[in-house]
Amino acid sequence: MNALIVAISRNGFIGHAGKIPWYLPADLARFKALTTGNVLVMGRRTYDSIGKPLPGRRTIVVTSNPLAYEGRFPSLSAARTLQEALGMASPTKDVFIAGGARLYREALERQAVERIYLTEVHRDVHGDVRYMPDLAGFTEVERTNTAEYSFVTYDRAR
Repeated sequence: MNALIVAISRNGFIGHAGKIPWYLPADLARFKALTTGNVLVMGRRTYDSIGKPLPGRRTIVVTSNPLAYEGRFPSLSAARTLQEALGMASPTKDVFIAGGARLYREALERQAVERIYLTEVHRDVHGDVRYMPDLAGFTEVERTNTAEYSFVTYDRAR
């Protein structure tokens, strides 16, 4: 299964100065639980903001300069396009597209994901990267609400 995984503030921001503009331990724990043992696909800026592959996951960076990332770590690969990255992923693992905004948009435009894991952060933040997914064609299948956030899962409508 290919999925998009994203957290978005109430005013539509997902990042500021290369970082996540909030700290929600429950969201980090959910991200870890969902993605561990699977494949992360992310853009160069998202990967560079983390600086290394996350433990227990294979990471594929989408970049115009894949040679700059190949061979750095055993669990790190690079691809020139989202399509190439998805082709490199193991067919027995789930693939999580983990940012940034351009990759999220492309994945939805290409209908490359069957599921969206969305964290709605219930606050306005200052940011420099905005993103709002186009949920047309998706159906909400699960929601957990708290005062600080909501975890929402959407599946592509069949």
